[in-house]
Amino acid sequence: MNNIKILWVDDEIDLLKPHILFLEGKGYEVHKCQSGTEALEEVENVNFDIVFLDENMPGLSGLETLSEIKEKQANLPVVMITKSEEEYIMEEAIGSKIADYLIKPVNPNQILLSLKKNLDHSRLVSEKTTSSYQQEFRKIAMEMAMINDHKGWADLYQKLIYWELELENIEDPGMFEILESQKVEANSQFFKFIEKNYPGWFEKDADAPIMSHTLFREKVLPEISKERPTLLVVIDNMRYDQWKAFEPVVNNYYKKEQEMPFYSILPTATQYARNAIFSGLMPSEMQKLHPDLWKNDTDEGGKNMHENDFLEGQLKRLGKNIKYEYHKISSLKAGKKLVENFKSQKDNDLTAVVYNFVDMLSHSKTEMEVIKELASTNKSYRSLTHSWFKNSPLLEIIQQAQQLGFKLILTTDHGTINVKNPSKVIGDKETSLNLRYKTGKSLTYEDKEVLAAKNPKSIGLPTINMSSSYIFARGDLFFAYPNNYNHYVSYYRNTFQHGGVSLEEMIIPFVVLSPR
Repeated sequence: MNNIKILWVDDEIDLLKPHILFLEGKGYEVHKCQSGTEALEEVENVNFDIVFLDENMPGLSGLETLSEIKEKQANLPVVMITKSEEEYIMEEAIGSKIADYLIKPVNPNQILLSLKKNLDHSRLVSEKTTSSYQQEFRKIAMEMAMINDHKGWADLYQKLIYWELELENIEDPGMFEILESQKVEANSQFFKFIEKNYPGWFEKDADAPIMSHTLFREKVLPEISKERPTLLVVIDNMRYDQWKAFEPVVNNYYKKEQEMPFYSILPTATQYARNAIFSGLMPSEMQKLHPDLWKNDTDEGGKNMHENDFLEGQLKRLGKNIKYEYHKISSLKAGKKLVENFKSQKDNDLTAVVYNFVDMLSHSKTEMEVIKELASTNKSYRSLTHSWFKNSPLLEIIQQAQQLGFKLILTTDHGTINVKNPSKVIGDKETSLNLRYKTGKSLTYEDKEVLAAKNPKSIGLPTINMSSSYIFARGDLFFAYPNNYNHYVSYYRNTFQHGGVSLEEMIIPFVVLSPR
């Protein structure tokens, strides 16, 4: 037990002798004192692991002693013990960051449970989590072999995310490595599923999931009403695990009504997937209906300049008279400006906000060494997203929306994957530059490493010329040209990219929340 030292502070300490003997019998070292003043001297001189503190003592009260202990040692766990069940005492103690709160009379097992909770918590959680995942590992492996529909894959991916978040802080890195290998296997099987089933999702009466081009009509529109304004936030490039990382922050202001996974279209790239959300069309339909707005990969100019026009076109086609405003946030300055003027949005039925931070983070990761250091793994990438969100104008926008009674819808256009392995590809000068997909007319590639779409129109994609095709990278591959190959590979390896076929890129969150 590594000689755990307990300080027990109570003005009637002699009455607690049976409890103290019980703890000493369990191997704990218990120091006793009868006043707050004495306790503060002890804390100065001895390095305690935990303090049991009586709330009702003459002289310095328990709450006063607690406050002074926390000033000296902020991280020392203090368990408050009291006869009183008055709410204000509980609130004061909890506000002072106590580790636990026990009502007299306490029995020895309550004390032991509190010790386990506070001192053995991480070890016990680690052991329990490891044991639970070992059992779940077999079930997941069996499920993976049996899944044959899009819902099954969405459910399995959410399970993998759950375990990734559970295992990321445990003391057994070996378990985390096992999960990582299970994710690699899942992506390999998912690729085969997409290769076989994706084209069929565009056939009439197909059993297709909700996808980028059907999301607004099927899921967003039913939530919009004249009774309450709706804030739709599309956070660019956000994976499901990143949403889970900052969901607890959102929960302070909003309660979740609905959460569901949906599928990004291919390529899992902004100009395709996000334009599909706002237009309600597949890219080939956008090219046909809006030739003035759609831009192919090889066209000059920004590819996401017309989302507002696409949204307007979709609402007209659907015959919906909705008062709305569209905002794209691509800088801190633009975010702060919307915060300052957000109250003016309350008269709209819909306020649509595209927030580009995660996309900027993903892309700048390949440009800036400091970002490479900060976001080299999925865990650190989640952590960076969480830190950004907590300090971002987006959170301020959400806080204001809650105060004004907005319904909140959070979603994204596609996710990203940490790419590890290069795949050689050769194309002409008209070939697109994306690392996870390519489109062009004379592509040479490794067949087994890509999903090839030789007839792009069959999956709703435009063709730049008659012989154009698309290829999408599988798993954690990224495309590299043979010239200057080694430099290119070392530059992009272990960065977060999108455009290809993976659970991380394709299965993404749609969440509806109401204000607390």
